[in-house]
Amino acid sequence: MITRDFFLFLSKSSILNRLARNWGSSVATGKIIGGKDFEASIPIIKELNEQGLTVTVDHLGEFVDSREVARERTQECIRAIQLIAQEQLNSHVSLKMTSLGLDIDLDLDLVRDNMTSILECAEQHKVMVTIDMEDEVRCQKTLDLFKEFRQKYEYVSTVLQAYLYRTEQDLEELNPYNPFFRLVKGAYKESPQVAFPDKKDVDENYKKLIKKQLLSGHYTAIATHDDKMIDYTKEIAKEHQIGKDRFEFQMLYGMRSKTQLELVKEGYNMRVYLPYGDDWYGYFMRRLAERPANIAFAFKGMTKK
Repeated sequence: MITRDFFLFLSKSSILNRLARNWGSSVATGKIIGGKDFEASIPIIKELNEQGLTVTVDHLGEFVDSREVARERTQECIRAIQLIAQEQLNSHVSLKMTSLGLDIDLDLDLVRDNMTSILECAEQHKVMVTIDMEDEVRCQKTLDLFKEFRQKYEYVSTVLQAYLYRTEQDLEELNPYNPFFRLVKGAYKESPQVAFPDKKDVDENYKKLIKKQLLSGHYTAIATHDDKMIDYTKEIAKEHQIGKDRFEFQMLYGMRSKTQLELVKEGYNMRVYLPYGDDWYGYFMRRLAERPANIAFAFKGMTKK
């Protein structure tokens, strides 16, 4: 059986990452990523929108150790927001704090300045920016920044991971900020001291978070390919008379496309997570680690014509 740890191990291989960049355009573009740049992804976003699917885009890349690169990533995100508005695309933007310099400046001034520039543009164009969650070591810094930005900006959201013990408490502490959360299971290699080691415990915590957030009245994104979690969400919404306009499902581009369209036909909001850029390999391996069963969906997506 292919395990989660196996995919996490592969995600850290610099050799495989380099090889993936070289042949990624032919294997991944239009199948699991939108393209090498945002412009190349626009036709795909438009096609998804025409099918009734909303989108969130993510310029792949993280753990930036250069101020110059962090500034470049900031400008790339601003450019994406401007093009979303210009092309009238139904799309959000996702980003990682490490791509904006989280690890460079201990005082967080660099990442704070870069994110402020992005959110000023997002507010102007009314485009939601989601702060992706990374490993547990960076969790508190990320949430502290989210709280800070949320007090000033409307178009900012973040992600909570069900495999961390702390997440239920984080959810409760963040509720006063009227948050829009993307709820995920989590895909980083973590110590049993900070994260549930067993899948069944992660699943139970995920259900608990879904129910709590839906009942809170805050708009919620349930990011999953797991039919059990999809069905559970539907049941909770029906039982508590929560309207379909109060939550959305999210899935990866190129995986379970048929299910995505079926959810749209059922009247549910369905958002497709569409990454773009050369640095796709680590992202892809972590998605398989998050749920190894995704390998079947991924294979179908990458072999489609």
